[in-house]
Amino acid sequence: MKIHFTLALLLSAGIAMAQTPGAAPKTTDSTVVAAEQTTKKPQPVSAEKNELKYNLNESGSHFFKITVLNQTWLRLNQSNPGTTVIGEPKNQTFDIGLRRTRLQLYGQINDRTMIYVQFGMNNFNFLNGFPAYNTTGTPSNRKVAAFFHDAVGEYSAFRGKDYLKIGAGLTIVNGLSRFSQPSVSTIMTMDVPVFAQATVDQTDEFSRKLTLYARGQVGRIDYRIGVSDPFPIATNGAAPPAISSNASFALKGHHKQVQGFFMYQFFDKESHITPGYMTGTYLGKKKVLTLEGGFIAQKNALWRKSGADTLYQNINLWSLASFLDMPLNRATGSAVNAYLGYFHTDYGTNYLRYNGIMNPASGTTLPITGASGTQGNAFPMFGTGSVVYSQLGYLFARDLLGKNGTLMPYASAQIADYQRVSKTMGVYAVGVNWLINGHNSKMTLDYQNRPYYQAATTGQLNPQGRRGTLTLQYQVFI
Repeated sequence: MKIHFTLALLLSAGIAMAQTPGAAPKTTDSTVVAAEQTTKKPQPVSAEKNELKYNLNESGSHFFKITVLNQTWLRLNQSNPGTTVIGEPKNQTFDIGLRRTRLQLYGQINDRTMIYVQFGMNNFNFLNGFPAYNTTGTPSNRKVAAFFHDAVGEYSAFRGKDYLKIGAGLTIVNGLSRFSQPSVSTIMTMDVPVFAQATVDQTDEFSRKLTLYARGQVGRIDYRIGVSDPFPIATNGAAPPAISSNASFALKGHHKQVQGFFMYQFFDKESHITPGYMTGTYLGKKKVLTLEGGFIAQKNALWRKSGADTLYQNINLWSLASFLDMPLNRATGSAVNAYLGYFHTDYGTNYLRYNGIMNPASGTTLPITGASGTQGNAFPMFGTGSVVYSQLGYLFARDLLGKNGTLMPYASAQIADYQRVSKTMGVYAVGVNWLINGHNSKMTLDYQNRPYYQAATTGQLNPQGRRGTLTLQYQVFI
């Protein structure tokens, strides 16, 4: 089946410029203007601004800043077998969606106090608000999408130093890995490896949790530790699975979650301005090499049936990784980005969760026992077992395309060994970024290849074949 479509993107941007305080007002008298033109020296052209920032003091150490991000996806997906879209079978789909639309407001309002607030929405396509668990005509609402992602206040214990910052609120400050708390505007690959956001939309709010944390940098060590108050699984907006012999998030009990993340930085130190968020690629502007480790633990977070008994099990997640992002040739601007990480993911006996990013399908005629949401582009993203994730990208010279920017191709692989999947699972992606103006304006073309499964009599899932997804993303960020 061939799909022909034409895309037109019209963008406009305005830059507001302020008159220098105390400067004399300009006259409009034509004689004076003519005289000035013969005597006044040419003035240098002001550099174009790429941020919305208001300084609260003369040095700029106290400031307030606003950022706006929009990521639009155009996507052609080969559907998993049995997929339906609003009741009709679909072997493949084409959809248009907003992967992320965000507004950040944050600032260092004095020497010791930082405030950070983020508002926005995610995964907004034509199915937004569709009643996935009730198709009997119950009214729904496509307009309910945006929410506060972050709302946190932070206090610095040492004036002008990053040794210790203490914060609390709704935040993504996290354990496990850098991809558990990603700066989504600076991703090198088209999307982050979402499996690293381990409890996303289960006991958190799109990876954010109500957390008390401490973070800082001491020498070459960067650390963050926290205690979170997780949300009950019953409040995530989806019908919870019935308790079975396979672990699932418990509907009874409530325990705090503890987490920590630590890095050793060999060369340049990474940015430590905003709470949590970690850069995906600096596009050759920093020389970064780190060794990283993190963990998340929670008592009795899951339950399962064993005969007539209900057993509770802990979450125990940890990772070890290395991250590289550095210039290869500073004169031309070429650079490399690489990551290799091992993740131990223990959610309890035989835990498995399917997920499809901004899934373009609403149902299936071939359900898998013990799993939900298997339609469309979904695959077993989260599970008890282990995962190896790697990515590699190369940034060409900054003037590769002249005034039209440069390119950064990449490849990534997620290799998972889960208890309920009979064979090692591989999800692979290749793509290229067209960096029109760095991360501020970029297009990404990405192809992902994933497996699909059927249930076996052993209770495990057996691979049956593979499907692909081709996505074009346009990101605008200021």
